[in-house]
Amino acid sequence: MDITSGVGVLDKATSILGTLEAGPTTLAGLVAATGLARPTAHRLAVALEHHRLVSRDLQGRFVLGPRLAELSAAAGEDRLLAAAGSVLTHLRDVTGESAQLYRRQGEVRICVAAAERLSGLRDTVPVGVTLPMKAGSAAQILLAWEEPERLHRGLQGARFTATALSGVRRRGWAQSVGEREPGVVSVSAPVRGPSNRVVAAVSVSGPVERLSRHPGAHVSQVVVEAGHRLTEALRHS
Repeated sequence: MDITSGVGVLDKATSILGTLEAGPTTLAGLVAATGLARPTAHRLAVALEHHRLVSRDLQGRFVLGPRLAELSAAAGEDRLLAAAGSVLTHLRDVTGESAQLYRRQGEVRICVAAAERLSGLRDTVPVGVTLPMKAGSAAQILLAWEEPERLHRGLQGARFTATALSGVRRRGWAQSVGEREPGVVSVSAPVRGPSNRVVAAVSVSGPVERLSRHPGAHVSQVVVEAGHRLTEALRHS
């Protein structure tokens, strides 16, 4: 691989990532492909692993890490937001409740788009607001399909359990009743990027008086359909 930037450590790290693009590689394979000294290749690969740009497979070989998929998904955020307006508006109109789209950023989730209920009692979540990853159906969705170590970390102090997330993965949607705020219920479904990774959660939320203590029974199907529509928009844009 040609080294052109003049920033040595960056060029070396990039050469490692370029090598892994072809598939899983041992340390010896990295050394052979990049021409780096073995200690240098090992040090950089481990550093990249720390930042989740590199990972390991079951045989201990180096592979491209999950952070790259997250960055790729973020690069497609404009496409996601472009599709979100009409999808959320339709979801609001069909359910009669407020609809939101959330993305995870570190240890919080951010509302990146919303369609508010036009009148009456509503659950208002302004665009740009940050909410914790410890409560709410959208948090469950954004955590449920994470890799085991990150999932375990995310469950510490959460208002939901590993068993609950197992149920989320099985049925493909999540619900919460008063987790984030007393009297507020919500139902959420995943939005997946081209690599099939969950990149966002689409939600409907409102008062328990209207959606009941079992909101999934009433709106899960249309929320899941909204998630599918946003997923298709990302895959075919």
